[in-house]
Amino acid sequence: MLNQIKKQALMAAAIAALGLTASAGYAQSVKDVVVDGKGEIPYVIDGRNVVARSGFGLCWRTGYWTPAAAATAMAGQFPVGCECDPDVVPKDKCTPPAPAAAPAAAGPKPSAEKIKLAADALFDFDKATLRPEGKAKLDDLAAKSKQVKLEVILAVGHTDRLGSDSYNQSLSEKRAAAVKSYLVSKGIEPNRVYTEGKGEKQPVTGTTCNKMGKESGKNAKLVACLQPDRRVEIEVIGTK
Repeated sequence: MLNQIKKQALMAAAIAALGLTASAGYAQSVKDVVVDGKGEIPYVIDGRNVVARSGFGLCWRTGYWTPAAAATAMAGQFPVGCECDPDVVPKDKCTPPAPAAAPAAAGPKPSAEKIKLAADALFDFDKATLRPEGKAKLDDLAAKSKQVKLEVILAVGHTDRLGSDSYNQSLSEKRAAAVKSYLVSKGIEPNRVYTEGKGEKQPVTGTTCNKMGKESGKNAKLVACLQPDRRVEIEVIGTK
């Protein structure tokens, strides 16, 4: 390695002493090739790690030069041979990678519309059979669903706290199923409609009606107060 450095230094000095015959304008137009300085460099370099060139812009090779060495010793992003001996270095090694393709434009994002329908507007109290008024509301919902590329409709039934947990769970499931059955009858694909019953687990009245107490039974005031809990939440998800 020491001998290589000495030889390169002597050659670089000789080149400088010769002055070479190229015109000053040509010499100034030649691009400096700065090597990384790692491993065996197959070209003569000066103290700046710049490859020494002849007056005609040719890189001065050392005794270590081979096509493989020219293609492996690096000068920045590319092998040093890309600049000095482009005819012996594979072109793919001297070509910058193609810019990454721009990501495909995202399609329309699904939109969601959540509708809360009072169960009393759909069903009679304590029933799971749709009322005519309830069918009219679902007719409107089915028509709107056909105006979008429908992905899914979620129908979730809820009840108030009157009655047992198991009874209310069953009632909420039956009401959600009734909504699905009606929507399917209006042309909505069955596999697009999912149903769930939450029973009395998710009241929206909070503690508002607690002062009336359960001991009040099913009196008119308590039933009216708990009305918001008796609901069916329908969420329509699709893209326009």
